[in-house]
Amino acid sequence: MPTPALPDLAAALLDAARKAGAEAADAMAISDNALTIDLRQGRLEQAERSESLEVGLRVLIGGRQACVSASDTAPATLTALAERAVAMAREAPEDPSAGLADAADLARGWDVAALELADDTPDPSAAALEAAARDLDSAAMAAGGVAQAESTAAFSRRAVFLAQSNGFAGGYGRTGHSRSVTAFCGTGTGMERDWAGETRTHGADLPGAASIGRLAAERARARLGAVKPPTGRFPVVYDERVAASLIGHLLSAINGSAIARGASWARDLLGQPVLPPGLSLTEDPHRPRSGASRPFDAEGLPTAARALVQDGVLQGWVLDLATARRLGLRSTANASRGPGAPPSPSTTNVDLTPGLQSRADLLSAMSTGLLITGMIGQTISPTTGDYSRGASGYWVENGRISHPVNECTVAGNLRDMLLRIVPANDARPHLSLRVPSLLIDGMTLAGA
Repeated sequence: MPTPALPDLAAALLDAARKAGAEAADAMAISDNALTIDLRQGRLEQAERSESLEVGLRVLIGGRQACVSASDTAPATLTALAERAVAMAREAPEDPSAGLADAADLARGWDVAALELADDTPDPSAAALEAAARDLDSAAMAAGGVAQAESTAAFSRRAVFLAQSNGFAGGYGRTGHSRSVTAFCGTGTGMERDWAGETRTHGADLPGAASIGRLAAERARARLGAVKPPTGRFPVVYDERVAASLIGHLLSAINGSAIARGASWARDLLGQPVLPPGLSLTEDPHRPRSGASRPFDAEGLPTAARALVQDGVLQGWVLDLATARRLGLRSTANASRGPGAPPSPSTTNVDLTPGLQSRADLLSAMSTGLLITGMIGQTISPTTGDYSRGASGYWVENGRISHPVNECTVAGNLRDMLLRIVPANDARPHLSLRVPSLLIDGMTLAGA
């Protein structure tokens, strides 16, 4: 028996929810297909293919809601799923913020094709991905000084369809091509490793295996002989590989869920400076060929570009319908969700204003301090912004990289740190969170 199309599955779930007694409902159908090839030391380590079809249903009765999901799409299962959801909703606690969007606010007339979310070329075969992984492995080993390499080539294709009892119905698909390689250098306790990887929605946009493998090897070789840096207060440059984590902490702090709970260090900063003057943080859900773009959010509201921070000043929160209602505001169309959970706020494509200087210029301005290229673990207080993370990278003397360092901790307070950032101009254009290298002075380092 052929598998029903995603719109038909979502419509069948809505119909089953109505018959079971739901006052309102939304249904989601998702198909996922993925293929991953892993090589280790030049030999096939793992070949994994996954194909899944999942449906989810949220029903609302008054101010009560419940979510259920299943991977069985037989008609009897959909009926049982709807009946279970309705029974759960009747026993759930009342939540005045729960509810679907008003019909007048729903997205209409979007252009999925303009977003270029899905690669229309044939899906790569397992043999093609294995060949790509072998090219990565060979490139890393050929770079010299590499004892062994591990490489991965993967492809995924996803389709999602959302239907709601308020009249909304829409869906889209997206693809992902990824390549990565980890290179190992040295021997025994002196062994070091580093990696390089790339992900694109379209395979034609991927860089060549030679450049990815060579970069992984260069990074791993540069890690040999790492020592602990000195302890004290020093300026720090977050390499663009890790700089996005700082802006990620700000995005978490202005997320509507944290604000509504009063559990954010940014809860009183609306209309106040959170970044230096001249810097803005903008969101664009419609950036073509980005893995985070979408024409509408998980509640059927139209997405649009906006400034989260303008000229250093915080402009607003990241909201879905529920958090907006709790705060007495309007949704910013930032809802996301999986089949088995209610919506929650999240961002799409975010850009930090780039600077005019290169990373080398930041190192020169820093003179003596730490260039961070890797981070591990974290102790971050969401309510105070106190920040402490393990770090590794390179010690800089007189504006030039001196030697690799590891096993150190960098600490500060996020509110103060973000107000002192100086951006470079090296953000990678294909990333959904585009943040360049960042210089921050006066950080506390704990090393040797």
